[in-house]
Amino acid sequence: MIDQKKEIGELFKAKRQEMNLSLKEIENATSIRMLYLKAIEEGSVDRLLSQVYILGFIRQYAAFLGLDGEKIIKQNPNAFTSSKEKIDFDYGIGTLDVRNTQSSSAKMLPNAIWIVVGIIALIGAWFFARAVGLF
Repeated sequence: MIDQKKEIGELFKAKRQEMNLSLKEIENATSIRMLYLKAIEEGSVDRLLSQVYILGFIRQYAAFLGLDGEKIIKQNPNAFTSSKEKIDFDYGIGTLDVRNTQSSSAKMLPNAIWIVVGIIALIGAWFFARAVGLF
């Protein structure tokens, strides 16, 4: 599998060099970051991205170079699978804990100040209306 990645990467690199293109030019044309293009050519992209991105970038890069990305992927189905571990989240009923209860009082202080200011403004408006004779 490692040899497949390197062979495919060398194919991409050879085609790019044949077309006399730099990685920066391909980055500008495809919007694939140069870091990922270089990783594809080195056969180490699986350490950086998930499989969905890897396959998408392979297809896009291949299409730009005039290669058949689908054919490359079908001929090497396991070459660009991600080696990143899947993270299993075990969230369920009863796992939602209240966090940062101390800082929540600090977040309520500005709201309390605005409520007090609003009440004072309403009382002031009521006294003003009485003094002018509206009530």
